[in-house]
Amino acid sequence: VQLVESGGGLVQAGGSLRLSCAASGFTFRSYVMTWYRQAPGKERELVASITSVGGITNYVDSVKGRFTISRDNSKNTVYLQMNSLKPEDTAVYYCRARGRSDYWGQGTQVTVSS
Repeated sequence: VQLVESGGGLVQAGGSLRLSCAASGFTFRSYVMTWYRQAPGKERELVASITSVGGITNYVDSVKGRFTISRDNSKNTVYLQMNSLKPEDTAVYYCRARGRSDYWGQGTQVTVSS
C-alpha cells in the first residue's frame, strides 16, 4: 500500500498550489480520501475530505472557498487545489485513506511566504 503526495513547494501569499496523492495497493474507490495538515508546534488537523460514493466534500472553516478537494477514481488519485494561499496555510500536508483500513502518506511541505 502506498500513498504518495506531490505538488508542495514555496509560494507567495495569494498564490496557488495543487497537491496530488497517488494511491496504490488498495481499492481506492471504496475509501474516503482526506487531506490533513500539520504546522510546526501544532496538532495535525483535517483540512478536507471527499466520500467514496457521491464525492461529497467537507472542509475546515479556515479553507472554505479557497481549497477544493477532488478525486479521480480512474487514476487512483486525490487532489487538493489550494488558491489564495495565506502564510497560515504553511504546513506539511498529508493524504489519508479511510475505509476498511487506514493509510497515510509521507507528507509534502507547503510554505507560503508573506
